[in-house]
Amino acid sequence: MGRLTRTHVIEAVIFLLVVVIFYAFSFEFNQPIEIYRFGATAWPRVVIGLLLIATLGNIWFQYKNGSAAQGTIGQSDDEADFSEPGTILRMFAVLLTPFLFAWLLKPVGIYFSAPFFIAAIIWLFGERRWKAILVMTFVIYVLFIGLFLVILNAPLPQGNTSPFYDFSAWVLTMNAKLQGL
Repeated sequence: MGRLTRTHVIEAVIFLLVVVIFYAFSFEFNQPIEIYRFGATAWPRVVIGLLLIATLGNIWFQYKNGSAAQGTIGQSDDEADFSEPGTILRMFAVLLTPFLFAWLLKPVGIYFSAPFFIAAIIWLFGERRWKAILVMTFVIYVLFIGLFLVILNAPLPQGNTSPFYDFSAWVLTMNAKLQGL
């Protein structure tokens, strides 16, 4: 089995089991939606599909390379030193950022807050080159907007506070004009 260890196989089976269970549960709320032609299960099934692709990619990588480091943004060969307060603070910030993002979705909306969240996570994971942060934030944001607005036509939180709501309305207007072409 290449360089797969028993741990790799167990991990893969668990993730594949999660994919199968989530997909099976998606039939419980599979209902047509009048204003959304793909139905209630479209975007959850896309996320499940992405999880399946990531799991299969991870299995393939482990088959080819074993437990070799896959490399991440800001990764160094040194282990994290949890005796330093800065490391603990950064770890706390990484864990707190998604909660802050979720809390801000209702007043600010996803269209305005997503780029800041993406950039913050990239920075917290160790990338310090601002040009790389800006380029990657732009690419991820465009892919995110393209997936949910253009492909899935899924409604996302717009926010309810001006000027954030106004920005969301502008994004949705541009999307409508783009799809009208």
